[in-house]
This record gives sequence, structure tokens and C-alpha cells, in this order.
Amino acid sequence: MGATLRTEALTKRYGGLLVTDSVSLDVREGEIHALIGPNGAGKTTLINQLSGELAPASGKIWFSGSDVTSLPIYQRARRGLLRSYQITSVFDEFTVLENAVFAAMAAKGHAFKFWRPMVANPRARAPAEASLASCGLEHRLHTLAADLAYGERRQLELAMSLAAEPRFLLLDEPMAGMSVQESSAVIALLQRLKGRYTILLVEHDMDAVFALADRISVLVYGKVMFTGKPEEIRNHPQVRAVYLGEEEI
Repeated sequence: MGATLRTEALTKRYGGLLVTDSVSLDVREGEIHALIGPNGAGKTTLINQLSGELAPASGKIWFSGSDVTSLPIYQRARRGLLRSYQITSVFDEFTVLENAVFAAMAAKGHAFKFWRPMVANPRARAPAEASLASCGLEHRLHTLAADLAYGERRQLELAMSLAAEPRFLLLDEPMAGMSVQESSAVIALLQRLKGRYTILLVEHDMDAVFALADRISVLVYGKVMFTGKPEEIRNHPQVRAVYLGEEEI
């Protein structure tokens, strides 16, 4: 399978601090590729560069065969490269459906007509309803986002990303702050989405990583130490020593 997203020697410095150090990474079409590493490894900085929020000092980012290194966030989003944030960014005063429709319209650059209910836009409503059904929120369409439980808010955030009809998802800690039950629900959801989307997953929950990932890259001090399948990561002595530790996993 070809690489949907690829980086070449991606580097970012803050003064004398090298945060991402010549990162070369490829994420293949249809796979869930997990990015793991200790705190301070440079994961968030790398994701910020991929999404367009942060310009690299040097290096290249290729998406679907095109160089997108200099493209702003909205242009990457319109090409199908979308990020779901670690902290939920929904509109509490909108319903679940309105949030998803808004996301669909914004990602595609649709004009907003404030004298007309946005849920009346069929080109945005159809993908919004489909994404909410995929995320198990079809029974909550008319619920205000403010009234959702924490786990449901995270599901809504993911549904908003799907409503934008992405080709590639950057998922930043989708299970952060969740209970075991909520995490299990999100793992099951991502397993259902597997193969339909190409996903780069940043996640500290190693049970989730091993349950979901086709391949895993380990980032340490801004460099990719190793990329391999889950079993290769489990058994790699340097990875165990630096990140996973020597306890049984």
C-alpha cells in the first residue's frame, strides 16, 4: 500500500531546543498508525506540523502525493487532512446535529446563510447524520452539546471530524480523561472505522494502541526510534527500556 501521508526530515527548533529531529514517517492508506513516546518526546509538535498549525524549520510533508508543507490549516482540511483535538472543541449552545452540520459546512468552505437554518443544508446534513450514526449518537441529534456526558462529547468531536468527510485523521489523545467503559466504547468505534479512514493516532493508553494499531512509531527526544508492528514494538528491547519499561505488557 502507498503512503497517504509522508514526512521527510521534518525538523523544528525553539532556540537551541531541537523538538522534532529529522522525522521521516510514512502512514499507509487505510491503516491506523500509532505514535507513542514519553512526555516531551515531541509528539504534539509533530502533530502541529502535520495539521498546519506549526511551520517546520526544515523538511517536507507530502499528502496524497502533493507537497503540503506550506499549506495553511484550512487548505489541508479541504484536501481531507483533518485533526481531532485532545480538548473537545464543540459548541455547547448548539445541538449535536448542529455541531456536526457546522463542521461539515466549515470543512468544505460552504457559505453560511444565517437567515436559513444550517441543518436545512442537504449537502452538509447527510454526512453529518451519517457521522453521528457511525459514532453512536443518532439518538442524541437534538440534544444540546452542553448536556452530553464527557465520553459523548468526545464521540461528538470525532463525529464532527468525520462529518467533514476526511481522507486522513490526526487523532490526538481521543481517550484522554475517559473512564474504562468510555475508552472501551471509543476503541470499539475506531475498530469499526478501521480501513475506511487513514488514521495517525497519538495515545498514551497502551491497551488501546495495541488493540488498534497496524503499525506503531516510537518518538524519543524528537527522533523516530523505531517503527514496526505491535508485536515488534512489544519485543523491541530499546523500546521497552525507554518507553514501555520492563514490566510485562
